[in-house]
Amino acid sequence: MSRIISFNTADKADILGFLGAGNLTADQHQRLNSMHQAAEANQQDLERQDIDWGLSIPDALDHLIAGCADSRAECAGNAYYSALQHIIDCNASDPSDLGVYSKPGTFFGLLDDELRRLGVSDDLLPRGYLFSGPPREIPFRIPYPVDGTPDIGMLPLAKAKPAADAYSTALDQMDHAFTYDVQLLIDKLQFEHDEWASATERLDWYTQDTIFFSITG
Repeated sequence: MSRIISFNTADKADILGFLGAGNLTADQHQRLNSMHQAAEANQQDLERQDIDWGLSIPDALDHLIAGCADSRAECAGNAYYSALQHIIDCNASDPSDLGVYSKPGTFFGLLDDELRRLGVSDDLLPRGYLFSGPPREIPFRIPYPVDGTPDIGMLPLAKAKPAADAYSTALDQMDHAFTYDVQLLIDKLQFEHDEWASATERLDWYTQDTIFFSITG
């Protein structure tokens, strides 16, 4: 089954602020309403496909907001990751697509091997951040989806340009099977760096610091 990788940017602290939150601000309440609407629409789409995870996405969202992810349903992780993605999306920029891959874990694993061979440091290898999982600062464990989808990844915006530069340096020497996808990744990372650098310089209220990746399919 093909999987779609998309991404957006956000302030990681904004995401964490909804997980186990106590008294929500007026702005957070407004965002939470949007999250519930998105979760309900997502759940209705699953039901039209006769997919039952044993935990609804709206209920999973309520669990995360309450500060827990303790459902014993076999596919609870799928619902929790979907709910977390709605929290991310309602606090982030509009999403953009990176690409569609039949086996993204395998492809980016092989790409990591190629980039490592060409001298790219481990902390900049794409599979590591595309499949990093939720923020480690979340104070409770979220079970992993049983089939690995949806999945979540993260890259600090401060590493976008170092990653793009490292890939650019390696581009001419790598196996041609990877060059199209690597050039696409370079362009996306460079664009996000430029937007981040410009906004950080011009806007005193701008706090976005993380690229969040979503893998669905």
